[in-house]
Amino acid sequence: MRRRRHNRPKPKAQIKIRSRVNELILAPEVVVIDIAGVNHGTMDIAAALALARGQEADLVEVSPLAKPPVCKVTDFGKLQYRQAKQEQQQKAKQKKVDTKGIRIGFRTDTHDLLFKKTQAEKFLTKGSKVRIEIVLRGREKAMYDKARANLTGFLKSITIPHKFEEEVKRGPTGFNALIVPE
Repeated sequence: MRRRRHNRPKPKAQIKIRSRVNELILAPEVVVIDIAGVNHGTMDIAAALALARGQEADLVEVSPLAKPPVCKVTDFGKLQYRQAKQEQQQKAKQKKVDTKGIRIGFRTDTHDLLFKKTQAEKFLTKGSKVRIEIVLRGREKAMYDKARANLTGFLKSITIPHKFEEEVKRGPTGFNALIVPE
């Protein structure tokens, strides 16, 4: 028998909104801020472009949603470089939390449960989230109450302080819970 393939939709690429520069600015009037940071107030687009060319720089639309849009006289290449550096620093500061998974069965033996408990504690001490699942097969699915008791007993045996991000809930293959370190 052939296995059926699941066609999952591909994640959509995030579209970056580019700043409008010089002649690409569509608004008839703009608020202009020059290189020194002096606000020149509302100007028509031709006068703003002349001011930018007089300072040998570009007119960049900084806030397109404002009424009228705010434009800054600056070097566009330097502005792009600063924004890329800032995004890179923000990305480096983000903390990535992994989710580790532990599966136990309905009839898993005590030594195996002890091994999986130490594994879960190791993951929690490293700061990872741990998803614990109890898998039910065949006629085991008729004994949901006992399976839930097995899972809660396993969760109580974990000695590392933790809290539930997702409480014990019923899934298609059994029960699962997500715990995180405190």
